[in-house]
Amino acid sequence: MIMETTSIIEESSLKEAEVQKPAIPRTQLGIETGLLTGCQDRPYAFGLAMALVSRGIHLDIVGSDEIDSPELHANPNLRFLNFRGSQRNNVNFAEKLWRLLVYYARLMRYAARSKPKVLHILWNNKFEFFDRTILMLYYKAFGKKIALTAHNVNQARRDSKDSWLNRTTLKIQYRLCDHIFVHTQKMKDELRQVFDVPDKAVTVLRHPINNAFPDSELTPAEAKRRLALTDDEKVILFFGRIRPYKGIEYLLDALRLVLADGKGNYRLIIAGEPKKGSEEYLHEIQQSVQRDFQQGLVILRMQFIPDDETELYLKGADVLVLPYKDIFQSGVLFLAYSFGLPVVATDVGSFREEIVEGSTGFLCKPGDPADLAKAIETYFASDLFKNLKVRRPELVEYANANHSWQAVAELTRSAYVKMLGRNPS
Repeated sequence: MIMETTSIIEESSLKEAEVQKPAIPRTQLGIETGLLTGCQDRPYAFGLAMALVSRGIHLDIVGSDEIDSPELHANPNLRFLNFRGSQRNNVNFAEKLWRLLVYYARLMRYAARSKPKVLHILWNNKFEFFDRTILMLYYKAFGKKIALTAHNVNQARRDSKDSWLNRTTLKIQYRLCDHIFVHTQKMKDELRQVFDVPDKAVTVLRHPINNAFPDSELTPAEAKRRLALTDDEKVILFFGRIRPYKGIEYLLDALRLVLADGKGNYRLIIAGEPKKGSEEYLHEIQQSVQRDFQQGLVILRMQFIPDDETELYLKGADVLVLPYKDIFQSGVLFLAYSFGLPVVATDVGSFREEIVEGSTGFLCKPGDPADLAKAIETYFASDLFKNLKVRRPELVEYANANHSWQAVAELTRSAYVKMLGRNPS
């Protein structure tokens, strides 16, 4: 059935992505890798790709319009393969299904015919159980070495949707991997203890800073003006996809407590795209804001935030708040650091390892609005906030020194070398 589908696609009028540009000469000594993005998380794919290429890796990037950018077509050692094209949602089910079938057929043909011996999976695609099992076995059948970046060891458990089938397919994928990259020691421990992954098969990579978003000469003061905020307002920001585990309801409860004493001129911005399936949670947030807060005090930007607007929010805010109920690691934390923005976060996942209290932010108890309110008030009374103009550049330097893409690329390259059984050079 799979081969029949592939044949149909080859004979169709659809233009095959992998022949849109001539093949790139590859040296025999270079490491060749196929980077499978799952057609999501462009910032991580972009940062890793550019860093790996700078380390001499010859890279194929498998993605979609969402991943594509001009920089991915400017290096002779990098080839972008747009296997999925548009991911617009304003099409009917049949077209969505067809696009997915085309994507999977192209991906499987690529795995069967491509030169790279290493396939590095950043994310699975839509059919998670298929990707973890049948697709993994398919890759192995063609002699591929498989690396996987596990951004979440068991995302379903975090989202309270875990099941026997989910855990079983995860275990199969992890067992079939030759190497797994995680962002924290706690994630490595979970892989070892819950999924029986050998210690030597896991590398911990500190989550790198996000360098895919434009960073112009826009100043924090200018950003506030563009957001219709005043200099004397204490601006709290929640930024990122809207999902139940993010704990936004606790942030709203904490804001009520902060406002109760009548001290300070606070504004809250909630900016981010609601995740599909979180419609009820989104409605609850909107109802809470309309019911409990003066109009305009909470600014809702519940929509996709374009890349070129990201700095507007991160520079216009005085603090980022991450009131998460549960998390392994969050790229938004390091995105804030890269723009010099301190963070108040709950003590979940590895936040305690990444937040230096009083220097880069403050921690509080998860699921406790009173403690979150206390942490917010502590921040705004701290020298970190009072000297924010000076501390912002220092925070950017801290992020660059401790969360470098180059360090991630070097560790990743070393893992590729071991997977291929080569001597490190």
